[in-house]
Amino acid sequence: MQLSAATWTDAAAVETDLAVLPVGSTEQHGPHAPLGTDALAAETVAEAGVEAYDGEVVVAPTVPVGVAEEHRHFAGTLWVSPDTFRDYVGETVAALASHGWDRVVVVNGHGGNIDALRELCARRTRDGDAYVVPFTWFDAVSLDPDRADSGDGDVPPPPVDLAGVAMGHAGPVETSLVRAVAPDLVREDRFEAAAAGAADGWGEWAAGVNLAYDSAEFSENGAVGDATESDPALGEWLRDRAAERLADLLDRVATRDVTPPERSGSRDARERHSGDE
Repeated sequence: MQLSAATWTDAAAVETDLAVLPVGSTEQHGPHAPLGTDALAAETVAEAGVEAYDGEVVVAPTVPVGVAEEHRHFAGTLWVSPDTFRDYVGETVAALASHGWDRVVVVNGHGGNIDALRELCARRTRDGDAYVVPFTWFDAVSLDPDRADSGDGDVPPPPVDLAGVAMGHAGPVETSLVRAVAPDLVREDRFEAAAAGAADGWGEWAAGVNLAYDSAEFSENGAVGDATESDPALGEWLRDRAAERLADLLDRVATRDVTPPERSGSRDARERHSGDE
């Protein structure tokens, strides 16, 4: 059930404790892909994963602005601090939990959100508001040709050769996904220019350290990777594989025993262990 399209009476009638909260970003994705790429990806994967899951799930509205200051040099990029992001997403989770949807999967579409999400999900879970786990769609799908789904059974093989395909930023992976789900938002006539000004990899590395904090330090137009190698068929495959992984996760979250373990130094634990002696 999509909360934004439901009435409050519809929401009250839903018999589930499971919810997903898509979170993304509004940030530059080169000269060819939309600023809302990450929010679109999170929302698309969340909806596809819920559809693939055999059960009822509440889908919260997408959080469109995230931790993206590293792209601030490019017009249109919006960002909040990690503290603000954790507070906003965490309080949204608390609001979901207040209505009984207290098993929440946060579906993430932006790499800059990952650290903050892991921390806030742990905090909410440890404080007892809800059981919350983060799911970053592009981390859930392997791009390693030796590990990607082979096509056995009902799983189709990758539609393109994955050798050399990397996540990047506004490169073949993200561009393929947007071309699959919202092709009108992609400026294909800018692919060549995007590739010409793109970086080959993320950052500027020395001794295992990324010396760059901002994408403008190593990418002329903000892109990392070659958008000319994108393919809508790859985008569909990525969406479907991510949806399957999310559906599996939803099943685990729905059935997992989330009773917090007792602290070994608690009085009840000491009394129980002393009684076993």
